[in-house]
Amino acid sequence: MCGIVGAVAQRNITPVLLEGLKRLEYRGYDSCGVALHVDGHLQRSRSTSRVADLQAQIDQSGLAGFTGIAHTRWATHGAPSSSNAHPHFSRERIALVHNGIIENHEELRAELTQAGYVFESQTDTEVIAHLIDHLYSGDLFETVQVAIKRLTGAFAIAVFCRDEPHRVVGARQGSPLIVGVGQGENFLASDAMALAGTTDQIIYLEEGDVVDLQLQKVWIVDSEGKSVQREVKTVHAHSGAAELGPYRHYMQKEIFEQPRAIADTLEGVISIMPELFGDGAYKVFKQIDSVLILACGTSYYAGLTAKYWIEAIAKIPVNVEIASEYRYRESVPNPNSLVVTISQSGETADTLAALKHARSLGMLHTLTVCNVATSAMVRECALSYITHAGVEVGVASTKAFTTQLAALFLLALSLAQSKGRLSETDEAEHIRALRHLPVAISAVLALEPQIISWAEEFARKENALFLGRGLHYPIALEGALKLKEISYIHAEAYPAGELKHGPLALVTKEMPVVTVAPNDTLIEKLKSNMQEVRARGGELYVFADADSRITSSEGVHVIRLPEHYGQLSPILHVVPLQLLAYHTALARGTDVDKPRNLAKSVTVE
Repeated sequence: MCGIVGAVAQRNITPVLLEGLKRLEYRGYDSCGVALHVDGHLQRSRSTSRVADLQAQIDQSGLAGFTGIAHTRWATHGAPSSSNAHPHFSRERIALVHNGIIENHEELRAELTQAGYVFESQTDTEVIAHLIDHLYSGDLFETVQVAIKRLTGAFAIAVFCRDEPHRVVGARQGSPLIVGVGQGENFLASDAMALAGTTDQIIYLEEGDVVDLQLQKVWIVDSEGKSVQREVKTVHAHSGAAELGPYRHYMQKEIFEQPRAIADTLEGVISIMPELFGDGAYKVFKQIDSVLILACGTSYYAGLTAKYWIEAIAKIPVNVEIASEYRYRESVPNPNSLVVTISQSGETADTLAALKHARSLGMLHTLTVCNVATSAMVRECALSYITHAGVEVGVASTKAFTTQLAALFLLALSLAQSKGRLSETDEAEHIRALRHLPVAISAVLALEPQIISWAEEFARKENALFLGRGLHYPIALEGALKLKEISYIHAEAYPAGELKHGPLALVTKEMPVVTVAPNDTLIEKLKSNMQEVRARGGELYVFADADSRITSSEGVHVIRLPEHYGQLSPILHVVPLQLLAYHTALARGTDVDKPRNLAKSVTVE
């Protein structure tokens, strides 16, 4: 992984390939490269730096061509290096880029080595290039169809051949790949955003599809080798959405975009109804007797928060599973369960695989909460709610998380209504609270100067503990994740009631303890937990509601949120935790938007 762009045209497509890579930079990568068909030969340029460095190399060399592929790589097999960077060549005849993981690469590597191929990298990708070359019989499209049947694992590939100018072949299995249709030119990419400004005519390839791109045609066959027609959709990708504006980093920009993102996500919601999630939702919601939530990372914490809401409001039992673990254990399927997936990109490989596993077990009622309407997750699920967070560039999710929470709160209300457990009075009150969220979040963002002063202290620490109770325990988890992701400070989160069961052993004056302290029914219990920290010399950093009666004192630092927000309080309390992580990372001088070892969209297992 992480990003693919390819093109066949009657013009120099080097600028198109480079621009596509720039649009995919937000996903995270550690190397990049371009390969072109130039006067009957394959030529390439690769870099272990940024796309801007790659462009400088190409500008200096004058590399240009009418057929080519490009890639940003996030290392899986083999360290980040020029030899491991894509595109990979085979015998100066085949050029290939690849997202995904080939699970049987060692077996194929041994076979191809025996056949005389010399490997220049440690990647599983080079195996595919040599395999295609080994099988090549004069028709690249046919050869790729044969070659992919030998591959085990997930992949999206783009490949071209020295002997067939103006032809690029793509294939996908378990990793996204789209076709961009132009006038006398055609394109491949792993994301429609890569082609923004080039074409808005997009074909989403299905599992097992192989596509033949030529100047005047796009030919697709399915997993059985049968010719198929896939719908061409007009997709207005966000070509200008990644402008940084007055902000120092995209993460900061996206934190401050949350009032607008929440408002956009809730736009048009004037009453609670299952149809907010799609046609037929009412019938499904009436039938189901439980909910299974599948998600990874930040989206998993959104799911944990939703469990509290759905069980409290709709009185329906909820199980939340880490998607990457769910399909590898024996579980008890319930055909009357609503399977809910949560994903910012809608292409998260683990979550897609978990969804398919749930369906294979007979759980056919599926719904996704997703930020990308054209994603695989939306296409795979019967029902959906599209959050309107807009493009999120920072690897550490912020506005995608809070808009997911808003959508999941709507789901809790809609499930309650379908079960006859939501009164008109409660519905009106919940809608009023939802509509006030953008204003309430804006008031929390105004606390930034106070949070900056805390961040200066945190920047000198190497460990931190986050505490929350009940509905706010998942928010403590999210706060710890944000801090570790971008500042590289080791952070853990616990339910505050668990202090005496182990974590209290970690507490010293060098261990800052961040406490999420809304004025809810657990506030007095939380205060007792805070006293346990102070008795061991721990430094408390408390995000409290205005009326929680927690005061600053020696070793107790308090920032007050403007108001208590009831069941929607998690959406407000996560915002200062985002700001704390951001400003701590800023003080430590880390790469806030592209933290080490992490990618924005995890499209391989």
